[in-house]
Amino acid sequence: MSNSSNIILFSLSGFSATANYKITLFSLTLLCYFLIVVVNVSLILTIILDQNLHEPMYVFICSLCINGLYGSLGFYPKFVFDLQSKIQVISYEGCLLQVFVIYSNTVIDYSILVLMAYDRYVAICRPLEYHSVMSVRRIALLNGLSWLVPLCCEVMAISLTASLKLCGSKIDKLYCENWSIVKLACGSTRASDIVGLIYTAFYCVHFLFILWSYVRLIRSALKSREGKRKFTQTCVPHLLCLLNVTVALLFDVMYSRYGSASLPQSVKNFMAIQFLIIPPIINPIIYGLILTKIRNKIISLCVMTGQRFKLKFKV
Repeated sequence: MSNSSNIILFSLSGFSATANYKITLFSLTLLCYFLIVVVNVSLILTIILDQNLHEPMYVFICSLCINGLYGSLGFYPKFVFDLQSKIQVISYEGCLLQVFVIYSNTVIDYSILVLMAYDRYVAICRPLEYHSVMSVRRIALLNGLSWLVPLCCEVMAISLTASLKLCGSKIDKLYCENWSIVKLACGSTRASDIVGLIYTAFYCVHFLFILWSYVRLIRSALKSREGKRKFTQTCVPHLLCLLNVTVALLFDVMYSRYGSASLPQSVKNFMAIQFLIIPPIINPIIYGLILTKIRNKIISLCVMTGQRFKLKFKV
């Protein structure tokens, strides 16, 4: 990305409220990152190693977990490093890269959730057509598009941000965020604003599609006991994850655009990072605990591992 502003470094002023709690935050951050890696990798390996889980829904769950690891990589390593540094700064290029990773991760999450809603709609509303509609080729195509389209959209947004001439280098957050950079622009930001609105509208359509699919799902599920069972077992986890991601994302968007300057910096910091903490931990836990196949497989793996340790200990 070309730097049209001659700005080399951004300062992250959100760390001003962490001076007295750096050790505690450092420990909690490492614990949080460890949990994200463990729960997501466990679910990914469980799905990959078990042939019975090589079904569309579990492929999408695996993709969701991979995305969780990808997004966490854009925030946690730099955050941990900054907690141990006397000065919290980030290079211009590094800042744009962090924006790209964090926000592409968020919209990829939403794209995958749309695919999961479509998968459940076909499974419950059109069960006889399920295997022909959700073929291996189509799953691969849809999964690829759920990553490619958000990445391309984010490249466009970052390109517009990089073209702005900036009159400041202070970001009032713990990490780089696109709107915080745009607010530093000296001139007009109309192009970025228009693309941002189109971008938001595009993902609002995603949300409306999910609502439409669940209206159809609920109508179909209420017609039979088997439909109700399928809906409870496979759709409730998806709804919980959708709620988790949507609330976290709306919280961040509303805070970024309309956040009050009178709020304490510590409150601002929590509001800014909650969407980076909650979904990557909660989503795999929800699927691991509620979906019977995954839960049983994880339990059996834990039992087998425990038995092996016992045998080694006896020897």
